Amino acid sequence: MAIRQKCDKKRTSLLNATLHLVNNNGFHDTPMSKIAKMAEVSPATIYIYFENKQDLINQLYLEVKAAFSKHAFLNFNENLPVKKGFKNIWYQIADFKLTYIEEANFLSQCDNTPMVDEASRLEGLKHLQPLLSLWERGQKEGSIKNVSPYILYAFTIYPLAFLTQTKHKKECKFNKIKLDNAFQIAWDSIKVYNKKE
Repeated sequence: MAIRQKCDKKRTSLLNATLHLVNNNGFHDTPMSKIAKMAEVSPATIYIYFENKQDLINQLYLEVKAAFSKHAFLNFNENLPVKKGFKNIWYQIADFKLTYIEEANFLSQCDNTPMVDEASRLEGLKHLQPLLSLWERGQKEGSIKNVSPYILYAFTIYPLAFLTQTKHKKECKFNKIKLDNAFQIAWDSIKVYNKKE
């Protein structure tokens, strides 16, 4: 019996179809049959690449998270002063969310629902290590408040999802001035006051 070779093109089509359907229908209203139909493969083909729907979602999450972190830390220099390093990362994350809308929406859904399993979520956190290390350095130097990285993320990165959504929905015109204002508020929320930047 010949072993069927996996085709990367089909796997990519399945991931793209899942991304689109989950964003538009939600996790529970995205059956494997719809994914297969949109990817133009037979439903049985999915199981050549993925064990089940959970495995498909987990792998999609990790691939999107890797693309996100690659974009976020593009040309990042860990020797930069804390504020400047954070500013570079923050603007790169904003650019990802404004440019890669479907991927950003999917990651937001993953943050707000239990559709990704815990092991994959923890693996995904590793992609944020340069940011976490930068914050840790800032805390040691006394320039960033000594609070949990979850709180730092909640006040600096998480609001970008809301802001970029308002732009995509055309509820708010998003320009450089508003982006700069958003960054300054994000930085002000975590910096230690009376500390020279």
